Amino acid sequence: MVRYFIYLGYDGTAYHGWQVQPNGMSVQEVLQKALSVLMRRPVEVVGAGRTDAGVHARLMVAHVDFDAPVDIFRMVDKLNRLLPPDIAVYRMRRVTNEAHARFDATYRRYQYHITTNKDPFHRHYAWRVFQSLDFEAMNRAASVLFEYTDFTSFSKLHTDVKTNNCRIMQAGWEQVGEDEWVFTIQADRFLRNMVRAVVGTLVEVGRGKLTLDGFRRVIEAKDRCSAGTSVPAHALFLVDVGYPDLLFYP
Repeated sequence: MVRYFIYLGYDGTAYHGWQVQPNGMSVQEVLQKALSVLMRRPVEVVGAGRTDAGVHARLMVAHVDFDAPVDIFRMVDKLNRLLPPDIAVYRMRRVTNEAHARFDATYRRYQYHITTNKDPFHRHYAWRVFQSLDFEAMNRAASVLFEYTDFTSFSKLHTDVKTNNCRIMQAGWEQVGEDEWVFTIQADRFLRNMVRAVVGTLVEVGRGKLTLDGFRRVIEAKDRCSAGTSVPAHALFLVDVGYPDLLFYP
């Protein structure tokens, strides 16, 4: 067995998320089918995490096992010829046979895009808000995330995880254009629906409906019903996944 990490990106608009689903097409399923065609046998891939339906990835990482070493440059080229236009493989790297795309990841980084003006070129990749937001207050609230590890209040209910603890490494809003803001958040792991719930609650702060102390109380409640609604999926991007260097072959 020879294991490789596959680095890919995708526009999630047409997919029911990353993970194989019984009732809709997923990115994982499309990638596995392309690999199976090339290898002439069933091939399974394991992703660094799950992205929900409609969420995009500028960078997702998955691992795959082959019977013998492959020419990674030819493999990348052949995969991109088979894959649809909304999925692209950037590169492959050989890793140790024990390396795991999900369990060995040291961090994931997401970005959420908000726009305050109508723009036909933003409509698929940014959420338009119809009132002004206090982004300074939202950044003050975002800094509160570093004070906690249990984010049950931002987790989808009835998940199969053993703990709702996450270590936040980065969280903040940045203006990237005249009318566009980006929220970047990085952690060692994320709960189901966590980023969209965090953003939805921060927007409540930006609208003046939730104070800084109120934001703290939301986290401390450990109750999803206390947090804001989840913002739309189409403006969320997985942008990076990190791994220890010792996993990779030179």
